Amino acid sequence: MNISVISVGKLKEKYLTLGINEYKKRLGAYAKIEIIEVSDEKAPEQLSELEMEQVKAKEGERILAKLSPDTYVIALAIEGKMMTSEQLAQELDSLATYGKSKIAFIIGGSLGLSKNVMERANSSLSFSKMTFPHQVMRLLLLEQVYRAFRINRGEPYHK
Repeated sequence: MNISVISVGKLKEKYLTLGINEYKKRLGAYAKIEIIEVSDEKAPEQLSELEMEQVKAKEGERILAKLSPDTYVIALAIEGKMMTSEQLAQELDSLATYGKSKIAFIIGGSLGLSKNVMERANSSLSFSKMTFPHQVMRLLLLEQVYRAFRINRGEPYHK
């Protein structure tokens, strides 16, 4: 299975980089993992609704350019479907069973994802009703994907 994590913005925090690299290494036994960063759109602190949509649209174009037509896309969005770790494991197992070997998880920037990205997504996933920094979501996502593979293989993993 080929899994991409496409995320807006550069990761600067060393502690997050260390954690992400650790999970990428662990996941290497189960899947090919690729982290793709697209640049965030520079914008002033105070934006109108129209300006917010324009920023998300530009970031969305960069995200969509990284997707091939045969990629199954899961957008991380606060309004997405909430799942348990076991349900995510089952979802990934089901995708693999039905020939979806290329999966991309999409993490938007500070304003979220554009309408076009959400329309391209095959499904959306929410980790919580809370808002998390998009940099932290990379680490949380990789940990949960790793946990899913461990669950699917019947391998022990702490609860």
